[in-house]
Amino acid sequence: MKNEDIEHLLEKFDHSSLKDFHLVQDDFQLSLSKREDTNVPTPATIDQPTSEPAGETAKESVEPTITAPLVGVVYLAPAPEKPVFKQIGDHVEKGDVVCVVEAMKMINEVKSDLTGTLTKVLVTDGSMVEYDEPLLQIKPD
Repeated sequence: MKNEDIEHLLEKFDHSSLKDFHLVQDDFQLSLSKREDTNVPTPATIDQPTSEPAGETAKESVEPTITAPLVGVVYLAPAPEKPVFKQIGDHVEKGDVVCVVEAMKMINEVKSDLTGTLTKVLVTDGSMVEYDEPLLQIKPD
């Protein structure tokens, strides 16, 4: 199965009402599952401003996020014994590798499309992430 086929399946699954999907084709297997963990931020909760009580002003705006380019396991360091790519407070340049996502035994670098300061890590190292799931928050320069 080609990467384009997998990406197409991921997009269709993401927009469907299915909660689980499992595909077996020769020696290839693909399992997809939508988590219902309410503690995991979604793009809607990250990108939309929250309403505040009357009389209060916004102290800080919602910061842009770097999202997962595919479904897989996210790692914040290049190897278990190596330091993390970026820590909270580190400066991030556009194009910097900020983490990796392992899918089907392939390591995919996740590069920042933003320049700024890393303010929040939204995932746990070694956790499963879904396509377009927010991974990191960056405060633009």
